Amino acid sequence: MTRPGKSSIVHRLPFFYGWIIVVVATLGTIMTNPGQTPVVSIFIDRFIADLNLSRSLVSTLYLLGTLAGGLSLSFWGIQIDRRGTRTMMTLIAGLLGLACIYMGFVNNALMLGLGFVFLRMLGQGSLSLVSQTTINQWWVRRRGLVVGISGVAVSLLGLGLFPNMVHGLLERYGWRVTYPILGSALLLGMVPLAFLFVRDRPEDYGLKPDGDGSTQNSEDLPGAKPLEPPTASSAGFLSEEPAWTLGEAVRTQAFWAVGLAVGVSSMLGTGLYFHMVDIFHSRGLPPDVAAAVYIPIAITGALVRLTSGYMADRLPLRYLLAAAMGVLTTILLLATTLNSVPIALVYGVLLGLNGGLMSTVGGVIWADYFGRKHLGSIAGLAGSFGTIGSALGPLPLGLARDLTGAYDLALWIGAALPLFLLVANVVVGPPTRGRARAHEVTQ
Repeated sequence: MTRPGKSSIVHRLPFFYGWIIVVVATLGTIMTNPGQTPVVSIFIDRFIADLNLSRSLVSTLYLLGTLAGGLSLSFWGIQIDRRGTRTMMTLIAGLLGLACIYMGFVNNALMLGLGFVFLRMLGQGSLSLVSQTTINQWWVRRRGLVVGISGVAVSLLGLGLFPNMVHGLLERYGWRVTYPILGSALLLGMVPLAFLFVRDRPEDYGLKPDGDGSTQNSEDLPGAKPLEPPTASSAGFLSEEPAWTLGEAVRTQAFWAVGLAVGVSSMLGTGLYFHMVDIFHSRGLPPDVAAAVYIPIAITGALVRLTSGYMADRLPLRYLLAAAMGVLTTILLLATTLNSVPIALVYGVLLGLNGGLMSTVGGVIWADYFGRKHLGSIAGLAGSFGTIGSALGPLPLGLARDLTGAYDLALWIGAALPLFLLVANVVVGPPTRGRARAHEVTQ
């Protein structure tokens, strides 16, 4: 039996400490932005001009950096399982801060390539992974809704506010100062928050996920069903939870069905965003229409993250994943017919719908399917599907444009991939050994 730790901050608060975890982990996810494509893309033209590099070379360096970052996620996931979320979030946030400071000193292609590796590995990859894992360790029964609430903040602040803030800093100070400013924010803000407030698991402090069965029960969220307090196993985890090892997980059809869906969604979505302006231009729509589409994307994404989080606690996750795949197929087909502003706005709504669904499902499905005990290593390996997919995403559409003069061929072929994975995930379902969701056992 794991001996409960003592922490005054965990036990003295008048509400379940998991809510503090949600706030800090959400901030951690937002602070991945220095390594995310929407923010990095703001710097690309400055890198090209100031370092006298070609666009193709910078694009290749970014692809290689993303691949290297994606392949490292399994290592970071194992470390999260071994050393705990508190230690690893503090370490990763600190390393990302140093990577941002390093970017201010880049003066050639090799240094830029190394910078891309650090940013993608630490920002897009491991800080996202440890932030999501932290939430999943503290929430089981209401996991979907809590991830959805977190996703709304990430969508509005991370996607809506952060890139605009960076753009303002870039215009005022230049890229050699802006990236170190972001690094300082991580070192002086995120690192102390992670060290002071993140805790590994509620069981370490005599609590249970969701506040169930303790004197610190959080108030029931709207629509949450009352449950009997779950029991803890000798290993400190809920006895109803599955406890797959990484080796066991990779031998299941469910791991590959979900992993490929995540990878394909990331690949096709990144490609669509990367070529957004030119896709619209090829259909006779001006750049300002492409920019305007981000408004329905952000609004729809925020709304869907919240509602899909609520549904994730009540519906089989494979059906939500299948819905996301169906929406993605529709998006790719619609992209071949973009010829008016109303269709473009519908296109934006569907992109937001797909992004919201994938954000929620991707945030909860690994813990729901395989449990929390080895979540870091399992989610770390699975996360490499998405990272590698995002690295490869722009290439097929770019090749189609160069070779045929249009995107249609790649869009039609691409549409078949999520359609296949829609069927695969409905047929395969969750892994067959153990229980997929603790609340299904206790209801």
